[in-house]
Amino acid sequence: MMFLRLLLLFGVAGLISSTGYLVLVAIASLRFRRDRPCLAPGVNELPAVTLLKPLCGLEPGLEENLASFFEQDYPRFEIVFGARWPDDPALDVVRHIRARYPNVPVEIVTSGEPWRPNAKVCSLAKMYEVASSDYLIISDSDVKVAPNYIREVVPPLLDEQNGMVTCLYRGRPTGGIWSKLEALGMSVEMTSGAIVANLLEGMKFALGPTMAIRRDVLDAVGGFESLADFCADDYVLGRKVAEYGRQVVMSQHAIDHVVINRSFAESMRHQVRWMKSTRFSRCAGHAGTALTFAMPFGILGLVAGIALHNAVLGAVLFGAAFLNRALLSVISGWGVVNDRRALHLAWVYPLRDLMGFLFWAASYSGRQIKWREGWYRLEPGGRMVLTHPEGLSVAEALADASAEATTVAAERYS
Repeated sequence: MMFLRLLLLFGVAGLISSTGYLVLVAIASLRFRRDRPCLAPGVNELPAVTLLKPLCGLEPGLEENLASFFEQDYPRFEIVFGARWPDDPALDVVRHIRARYPNVPVEIVTSGEPWRPNAKVCSLAKMYEVASSDYLIISDSDVKVAPNYIREVVPPLLDEQNGMVTCLYRGRPTGGIWSKLEALGMSVEMTSGAIVANLLEGMKFALGPTMAIRRDVLDAVGGFESLADFCADDYVLGRKVAEYGRQVVMSQHAIDHVVINRSFAESMRHQVRWMKSTRFSRCAGHAGTALTFAMPFGILGLVAGIALHNAVLGAVLFGAAFLNRALLSVISGWGVVNDRRALHLAWVYPLRDLMGFLFWAASYSGRQIKWREGWYRLEPGGRMVLTHPEGLSVAEALADASAEATTVAAERYS
């Protein structure tokens, strides 16, 4: 009996903590909608911008996503695409789109086999070498943006005190229940965590789908090479910028993050990998994340209430948890990033909240992750080590011949 009462108290305590988190999210959402970054005084002309787009194979919606970057309402910009090999099928998509937008300057860079664990960062390092602008925007291939994207993201960088701009994002499913649930988690769980972090301590990290940065700041914090051993390169880059004394600005512009994982296995693997990466990047904060979930404590309260012959109390605790998460979906997913799915599917989000807790628990199952074709071991601080036998031998061979580790092929179009 004592054990059941302890379980009930634990469930109640968890619901109190998750309700406190909901209040913080509501306050942070109001602040987010109120605060708007301003242009630096005396700046009348928008600068030229280079978009860096690393690619790796085909994925759902790739052509539509990439085309949205060609359709920018911005006076001067170029796009640098990067892939490992010239025969990457994603580059065929780029060439097809480029033919429709001949006035957009494009460069294609091939970087060869990665010489450090983070293959995307290795590509970015080579792409950076051919970028002609001092204002850079790094964005993933699974991102779709509106025509005013650059026009809204870049201006805060005109203030010298700001070193980076990053964007919140809406999850955009590509088909199937697992894609929809993962997208809902992006719109609600990720958004909630980011705006609360910004409320409590300011932005000390960046979000990978969009990272806008000036060349002088990037060089000052060590460039892309300083990120090549980390899994969460976005988090590390944002932290470096903050430590350098420049602000990381959360833009008011929200983008679409397309969920390319449609199967149960792919979606679960991706979300657990993300959780593991967070665990090793910021251990204390990740541990405290458990107190932000509501449904596990609601279920605990329901079970304990029934076992103690007080089904009404159990049902009240479960209902409170359910309402808590439905409100979170509306406040954060719809109210902040304007995802209408988060409004219409608010009654489904409690299920995603429970799944999020399970992903969090699974993040403590080990330190191995699978990323693309390789297996890696995560180390304290977020560094990763390639452990797949074939990949390791390649890395060693490339390290022995670092002068010939990569080749760069650049094609200019204007």
